[in-house]
Amino acid sequence: MEVLMKRKINLDPFEKGIEAHIDKSVPITGEKRRRIEAILERSRKTKNINIRISEPDLERLKKKAEEEGIPYQTLISSVLHKYISDRLVDEKEILKSFQLWERR
Repeated sequence: MEVLMKRKINLDPFEKGIEAHIDKSVPITGEKRRRIEAILERSRKTKNINIRISEPDLERLKKKAEEEGIPYQTLISSVLHKYISDRLVDEKEILKSFQLWERR
């Protein structure tokens, strides 16, 4: 007999918000559903590129990726995505700003 083990899934705050309001969800059909599915499909497509990067930078990327437990190509893709969607932040700058604010 095969025993299925349930894995605990940690949801991020956005996902927890969705789960908390699932009762307010409204089913969609037809054209709206096809448009949403088309958007999702486009977002799943990837394109291979070649990039020149210095060896020291590549080694540092690989080390960071290993610390995060992800392939370095995934790390590069994630950083680029965050940059173009204005979600890439410099934690040191944020901490510096916060420290300056606290001194007031």
